[in-house]
Amino acid sequence: MNKLCLLSFVIGLVSQSAWAETAVKPASNASTLQAKNAFIANLMKQMTLDEKIGQLRLISIGPEMPKSEIVKEIAAGRIGGTFNSVLLPDNRAMQDAAVKQSRTKIPMFFAYDVVHGQRTIFPISLGLASTWDMNAVTRAGRVSAIEAAADGVDMTFAPMVDITRDARWGRSSEGFGEDTYLVSRLSATMTRAFQGTSTQAPNSIMAAVKHFALYGAVEGGRDYNTVDMSPVRMQQDYLPPYRAAIDAGAGGVMVALNAINGVPSTSNAWLLQDVLRRDWGFKGVTVSDHGAIKELIDHGVAKDFREAAKLAIKAGVDLSMNDKAYGEELPALVKSGEVSVQEVDNAVREVLGAKWEMGLFANPYLRIGAAVDDPADRNAENRLHRAEARDVARRSVVLLKNENDTLPLKKQGTIAVIGPLAKSSVDMLGSWSAAGLARQTVSAYDGLANAVGDKARLLYAPGTNITDNQEAIAYLDKMEDQIHIDGRPEQDMIDEAVKVAGQSDVVVAVVGESRNMSHEAASRVDLVLPGRQRDLIKALKATGKPLVIVLMNGRPLALGEENKQADAMVESWFLGTEGGNALADVLFGDYNPSGKLPMTFPRSVGQVPAYYNHLNTGRPYRPNDSNYTSNYFEEPTSPLFPFGYGLSYTQFSVSDIVLSINKMTRNDKLTATVQVKNTGKVAGETVVQLYLRDIAASLSRPVKELKNFQKIMLKPGEEKAVTFTLTEEDLKFFNPSLKYAAEAGDFKLMIGLDSEDVKEASFALQ
Repeated sequence: MNKLCLLSFVIGLVSQSAWAETAVKPASNASTLQAKNAFIANLMKQMTLDEKIGQLRLISIGPEMPKSEIVKEIAAGRIGGTFNSVLLPDNRAMQDAAVKQSRTKIPMFFAYDVVHGQRTIFPISLGLASTWDMNAVTRAGRVSAIEAAADGVDMTFAPMVDITRDARWGRSSEGFGEDTYLVSRLSATMTRAFQGTSTQAPNSIMAAVKHFALYGAVEGGRDYNTVDMSPVRMQQDYLPPYRAAIDAGAGGVMVALNAINGVPSTSNAWLLQDVLRRDWGFKGVTVSDHGAIKELIDHGVAKDFREAAKLAIKAGVDLSMNDKAYGEELPALVKSGEVSVQEVDNAVREVLGAKWEMGLFANPYLRIGAAVDDPADRNAENRLHRAEARDVARRSVVLLKNENDTLPLKKQGTIAVIGPLAKSSVDMLGSWSAAGLARQTVSAYDGLANAVGDKARLLYAPGTNITDNQEAIAYLDKMEDQIHIDGRPEQDMIDEAVKVAGQSDVVVAVVGESRNMSHEAASRVDLVLPGRQRDLIKALKATGKPLVIVLMNGRPLALGEENKQADAMVESWFLGTEGGNALADVLFGDYNPSGKLPMTFPRSVGQVPAYYNHLNTGRPYRPNDSNYTSNYFEEPTSPLFPFGYGLSYTQFSVSDIVLSINKMTRNDKLTATVQVKNTGKVAGETVVQLYLRDIAASLSRPVKELKNFQKIMLKPGEEKAVTFTLTEEDLKFFNPSLKYAAEAGDFKLMIGLDSEDVKEASFALQ
């Protein structure tokens, strides 16, 4: 028996032993790791250089390469994985080409951008972050993984954990916000949810955390722009969320498109080898972003395609996503000696290792299944998880304002539902909505209609278009969804809305952005409501009717005028499949809102970047002595809505802080306790937040930093003690020498219900 036949025989034996649903556990112990390494080493000995290079190609199914051509390339051993296919027959045909027609029989893997849902769409990532609820986020991640695996998906390009402090950036919608601690918690939670108990389980998918690194810090909030940042700030603020995913077991890392201090991430050996693999101990596979290797030419670090491929493979990019760099250039680079066989082998080993960890060597059809089991209708209603989506969505809603208890609404009388987004199901899905369908998604209007039934009368008018900027419309229409435009004059539409409002008891205005305004390549120069929506709000306010503003958007907006005009204002983001029903639950009081903002809302775009944990400066802003301090003179320097902010239909009080000790040694555990009481009339949840400030250190430290939080439910009149425990670890930071350590001195401890409204206490580390 020759080596190739022996290899096929071994793969066959492994496959036969793993057709059952019980998955092989990942390489978590010495014997399993040894078996994995031996298997891969034996396999690689039998591969030609061309077959190895083929494993490093990740191809998008679409215009770049039709399915028929992809099947031929797979059979020839020239593709290692694909993405953007969620059709089981198509994936099965490609896997057949790999394991039945290619010489090596190495299985394919199939990837997809499963960011906040697969078929059942959950709130966008900013919405998930607004829950401050790890159980809710876990449910969203597990459902996403289960549905994606049922569609034959092995890997997701998620979670997206880029720290975002400039709301102009369109991809703010994809991430979890501005705070290092919160985003890190969410990063680890979502990674574990996607991967479950084992990446080899048939209902789990491998997480490829993105975008490594610092993509959310692009200058000017302009997508794909450069990043220039000090090493201290990288380590302190921006790198920890990626590390959290790695520590949680993420099997993959997607490399960012941006350059860092002049070196593109795709050719950044320091980033991919020194930090990721040496310092953090990452053992998984790295994936370039779409076409990023070729883009090294435009970055100005590669003179041609050949040099781009050379820089990427040497830096540590294992998989080339959707460009021909590795396939066309690596053979000659190896032949010339510019790239060593060892460098190619290093990448191949990680790709094969990822396939092992996905369970594909044990069973290439683990998630694809047999044709006889394919659903008759891939979009069938019974494939959705509506109850889970509705519950998570309503937990994402943030109540920003509620004057005179305007909310909750009563299910009676006449309600005017007005706005360009009120009946939009497609926008409710948000960006990166995977295989979600607009026709299966509940719009805001339909959710309200479902809630009131025949108890109240709903009136509707669009009021205005989402925007009247023709250049913006032309640009955004190049994306997946075209913006719906009503051809009537804008003023006629506003006049119609005013007439409808005049016939109602209360007005619900659903305004904001279309989903493709909060997306990749959708950066904005302003943060106000686009188009004539601001004029619409003014006109509705003038009717004298109670005005409830419901926001649909994927970034913080500048809402100073709207905040003055609204009697109540709700941030709903893009809530997903069950969005309209979840929104109705909140507006009618069937669910008491508990969401908190994961990003600061500035008063105007001039305050951007806006984030709560800034440095104090030598001349900090002082409200009563503003001359020659760090401030803006046209408007207050404070944000409109601070990080961590969110109201409820009840009220909560927080007592003074009680510390267990005032002087802390490095071996001590300090506890900080507050009494939180529901002083209102209905049960509700709130998030109790702990912040710290290092008063004097070897470098300037932020005015406060989130260090922990607890979400609690209280009945009316109920009081609960909330206790946080601090150790030396919580006081550490990266000093000027990049040493992670805690320094002796005084600390301020703050506990409250948002980042500004806090109680304070002090202690010292000895």
